[in-house]
Formats: sequence, structure tokens, C-alpha cells
Amino acid sequence: MKNFLTTLIAKFSQLIRRISWLYHPQTLREKGLIWSSGLAAVTLVIIMYGLSVYWSLEPDPFDIEENTRQELAGADNVTGAHTTAALIRVMETLLEKPGGYLSNDIMPPSALLDNIPNWEFGALVQSRDLARTLRNDISRSQSQSTENKDLSVAEPQFNFSNDSWILPSTEGEYEKGIQALRRYLAGLAKNDAQNTQFYARADNLRVWLSVVEKRLGSLSQRLSASVGQERINTDLAGDPDAAQSTQGMSQMEVHTPWLEIDDVFYEARGSTWALVHFLRAVELDFREILIKKNALVSLRQIIRELEATQQPMMSPMVLNGGGFGIVTNYSLVMASYISRANAAVIDLRNLMSEG
Repeated sequence: MKNFLTTLIAKFSQLIRRISWLYHPQTLREKGLIWSSGLAAVTLVIIMYGLSVYWSLEPDPFDIEENTRQELAGADNVTGAHTTAALIRVMETLLEKPGGYLSNDIMPPSALLDNIPNWEFGALVQSRDLARTLRNDISRSQSQSTENKDLSVAEPQFNFSNDSWILPSTEGEYEKGIQALRRYLAGLAKNDAQNTQFYARADNLRVWLSVVEKRLGSLSQRLSASVGQERINTDLAGDPDAAQSTQGMSQMEVHTPWLEIDDVFYEARGSTWALVHFLRAVELDFREILIKKNALVSLRQIIRELEATQQPMMSPMVLNGGGFGIVTNYSLVMASYISRANAAVIDLRNLMSEG
């Protein structure tokens, strides 16, 4: 074993010396301008490829309680702190992960990437939905109550265009929203009952879950369309008097274009990554009402289903085999997990209403 390691180190050192020789000024002068230009081009391509691989790594999950302690910085934990801190951390992750925020980049290699920008958009949509619910429902006691001034800043900031690179930049606008959320969290920690509140009520949770339900349902349908399907039009099902603005076909073929399959897949990965953290935070902030409704186990089952969507990929590309073909279909596997989570969200929302 010792001889093997010694030999391996010697060969590696020799390789390093040969590579260094290529870039030595004397070598560059001897080889000429064309050879030197080719070497520079190859080096640039290798560097850009390495950056592309590194920047395409999906962020790791974070601990909800530890994140809340860091955000509160010694202040007492209060109802709503976990959810607000989780939203702050998810938005910060979009801006501070390897390569930063890539959706608005116009220079290579990030301009050539599409997987992580779609991942960012999926997480961003979930963050926008939670910020909207915080502003319109969770932070307000009644329909006639005044909205929180900090949330009225954060919510529109997060809805700023996701691909603006200058004047103003997307990162700058999202950072303003994050700072507004931090002011809201500080108000919660100060127990400012007059202006800053987080109402952990069943009806507020039900409102947010109804939005989550629709997001998951849409993702499931788009993922399932990776293989193409003939679907029956059920737009007006259940109501004999229902009408729609434009007459639709009784059957339709739904198929995701081949070049968009990985886009939908990574959008679903980002969306479920953010949602897992939000649900874990909700479990802590709404714990009492969940226990009272006997719904805590249902929420944990949703989290478990969504955690399965974050399993490491064993292929460098999104495989798209037929339903029962030889090659697996990543989109259908993802759709299966999301569909089960969606069904569990519907059951949980009913428990919040009737439990």
C-alpha cells in the first residue's frame, strides 16, 4: 500500500510538472502565437466547465431551529419566527449560493446554464407565495386590519422581475425584500403587539396550503407530460351550469417539448427544496393548532414525500425513458412524489377546516 501511494504521488507530481511546462514563458515563445492562443482557449474552456459544474450544485438543506437562532441573535423565540427566518434564509440562499444568483446573468458560463436558473425560479415562486400569504393573511387579524408596513415592502420586492441584470438588478431588489423581512422579524421578537403580529391560526394555514396545493398540482401535471399524454378535458366537470370564455376540446394531447424537460424537472426540484423548509418551519410555528386538529402526522408525511424529491441524481442528465421502458424517467418519478404530497396537502387542508 505504501509503495502504491508513493508511486501515485510521483506520477501526480510528474503530471503537474508537465502541465507547468506548458505555461512556462520559454515554452510559449518556442511554440509561437497560434499554439499559445490555442492553449489559452483550451484553458479558458476547462475553467468555464469547472465553474459550470460547481455553480450547478444544488444548495444543501439547512436546520430550521439553528437558522432561527442565528436570525434572532439572542432574542427570545416567538410564534412566527421559524417561518419568517426560513423565508429569509431561502431568499438569501438564492443570492449567496455558489455563483450567486444566475437567472439574470448575461456572461458565460452562467448565461449558458439552465438547470440552476430553473431551480432558482422554483424556489422563488414558493417564496413569493409565502410572502404574499404573510402579508395578506398571517400577519393580519381580520379583513379590516392594517397590513404590516415591512411585509408590504417585502412582498412586492420578491415579485420583481427575476431576470433583470441592471438598473435595477434583481439581486438588489430581492435584498431590499430580505431586509424588510428582517425588520418584520425584529418586530416579532420585540413583542410589538400593535404593529407586528404572526397569527398561527387554522384558517391562515389553510389559505397558504390552498396555494401550495395548486403549485404542486401544476408541477405534477407538467412533469407527467414528459412522455406525452392524451387527457380528457375536465375543466367544467362537477358543475352542469359552468361555462368558460373559450370553448375547449374534449380531448387534448399534452407533451412537454424535449428541450424543456430538464427545465421543468429542476424547477420542481427548487420548488420542493424551498417548500420542505417552509413546512418544517410551519410545523414549529403552528404546532399547537396542528396537534389540536390531530394533523401533525399528516404534515410530517407531506415533508417526507417532498424530501424524497431531493435524492441525489445518479445521472449527469435528466433521463426521459418511456413509462415502462428500459430507461427510467426522472420526471415521472418526481411527479409521483409530488402527486402524493399534493394529495396529502388536500387532506391536511380539510383537517384544518373540519378537524
